[in-house]
Amino acid sequence: MAKGGKEAKQEAKPKESAAKQSPQGAVLKGNPCPVCGKKTLTLTESDTEVPYFGKIYIFAMICESCNYHKSDVEAAIQHEPAKYTFEISSPEDMKIRVIKSSEATVKIPYIGDISPGPSSEGYITNIEGILQRIKEQVQHLAAAEEDDDAKKKAKSMLKKIQRIIMGWEKSKIIIEDPTGNSAIVSEKAVKSKL
Repeated sequence: MAKGGKEAKQEAKPKESAAKQSPQGAVLKGNPCPVCGKKTLTLTESDTEVPYFGKIYIFAMICESCNYHKSDVEAAIQHEPAKYTFEISSPEDMKIRVIKSSEATVKIPYIGDISPGPSSEGYITNIEGILQRIKEQVQHLAAAEEDDDAKKKAKSMLKKIQRIIMGWEKSKIIIEDPTGNSAIVSEKAVKSKL
C-alpha cells in the first residue's frame, strides 16, 4: 500500500517487437512485397487444432498495394507423404473438411486437377470449397475459349460439378501430398502411402 491507503499502480510497458501478437496469431506489417517492392506486405501466422489431424500452422502474405496473396498450411507434427481418396456420394459430403498444402495435388477424375506450382496456395476448406475452386477455373477458361467444342465441354463439366454438389452424381476426390501436410478429415476417407 502506498501513502494515504491508495495502492501504487505500476504500469507495465509493452515490449517492442517486430511481430505483433493478435488473437489470430503473429502479424508482421510493412514488409517489402516480392511483386511490387513496396513495403505494404503483411505476413500473418496462426495455428488451429483440426480434429483427427492435429495442430496446423496457417501462413499468409498479402500486399495492400498490388493485392499479391500467397498462403500455405503446415502440420505441427511432420506426417508421412500421403494420398487421400474420398467417395463423394451425398450433399452432406460437401461439409467434409479438407486441408490442402501448396505442395498437394487435388484430382477429381473426369473433371480436373489442382496442381502444385509457384502460385499454388495452401488452405483449409471443405469438399464443396474444392469443387467451387475447380468450377471457377473452368468458368474462367471457358470465358477465354474461342473454340465452340471446348466451350460445350466446359459447360458440360460445369453441369457435372453442380450435380456432384447437389448430391445427384457421385465422384471421387483424391489428394496427393508429398509433404504430408494435407488431409481429408473424415472416417470415410481412405489414406494410403504416396
